[in-house]
Amino acid sequence: MSARVDHAVVSGTFSLDGETHDVDNNVWVIGDDEQCIVIDAPHDVDAILRVVGGRAVKAIVCTHAHDDHVRVAPALRVATGAPILLHPDDRPLWELTHGGDEEGAELWDVDLSDGMTLTIGGAAVTVLHTPGHAPGAVCLYVHDLGCVFTGDTLFEGGPGATGRSYSDADVITQSIRSKLFDLPDDTVVHTGHGSDTTIGAEKANV
Repeated sequence: MSARVDHAVVSGTFSLDGETHDVDNNVWVIGDDEQCIVIDAPHDVDAILRVVGGRAVKAIVCTHAHDDHVRVAPALRVATGAPILLHPDDRPLWELTHGGDEEGAELWDVDLSDGMTLTIGGAAVTVLHTPGHAPGAVCLYVHDLGCVFTGDTLFEGGPGATGRSYSDADVITQSIRSKLFDLPDDTVVHTGHGSDTTIGAEKANV
């Protein structure tokens, strides 16, 4: 059974640097009829589980640790039994939402690293470390499906925001050019917020 991509949009808030904003987040699920991987865990466990649709969740993969992408990750882990995967460079952002070393703090389970490969539904999911929007930001490239999940690294119209703590405009530009622009131009970009685009379309915007 071949892998496919399922999608929903959920609404909530994003908070950092003393500001809170209303946001709509994309929920992406990669898998076949039996198993899947959930990309990010924004706002609403029940909404994510509706996209999962009763399949076994093998991993909750976080593109980065801003609260609108990881807030319900521990609750989703409880609901599914799946491990949470996050790049360790995003620990400071994770701790803003879920605490650090203090008793009762929630931690993730597995460290993501550049070049790591996950397999689901017969498709290989390659982790690309793309810092800039956040120090541990990653994108997930699925060659077999012709797509890349970019979180908040690349959007329709250009790079993700870099005006807040732990972000860097020069670093995100370098990440996009060195990691994402090596992908085929027709690769579909599934973003953390908003509409899809393609790698080729965004080369004029970075």
